[in-house]
Amino acid sequence: MRALARRAGPAVAALGLAVLVIGCAPTGEEGPVASIAAPPAPEPPPPADPAMALLEQRGLRPAGEQQLGQASYYGPEFTGRKMANGRRFDPASISVAHRTLPFGTQVLVTHLGNGRSAMATVEDRGPFIRGRIIDLSPRLAERLGMKTEGVAPVEVRPVEVAEAPN
Repeated sequence: MRALARRAGPAVAALGLAVLVIGCAPTGEEGPVASIAAPPAPEPPPPADPAMALLEQRGLRPAGEQQLGQASYYGPEFTGRKMANGRRFDPASISVAHRTLPFGTQVLVTHLGNGRSAMATVEDRGPFIRGRIIDLSPRLAERLGMKTEGVAPVEVRPVEVAEAPN
């Protein structure tokens, strides 16, 4: 009997292990295990307006009413002349002239013909030609792709309005 028990012991252990493994195996009736991770959030759609995308990229929002009209740019004869704010005009600056916005106001200028936009700072007064709402430095005109045209349809959006002096 001892010899039978010695041979049966490992066989019984193997049989028990087999029953345990078979009992834990999937039966095919159950579906796949569901993931506990939440599905990724859909990305917000890009803004339809590239100018607004530029503002959002910089963490800014429009701070005033948009203006539509024509833009022109300073000719070379204005280099070094005093602007209305007392500083000398630099053609490589991001300076613009506007009739009413306070000096130091940041504006987003968008060329309506090609969609290009650029940030600028109001530092001078003008333009004084009917239909024109802003004069740009040559650097900005180049950035907007309007240098060969000379005059282009634009939208001007104040972004950070400077406080006007008393």
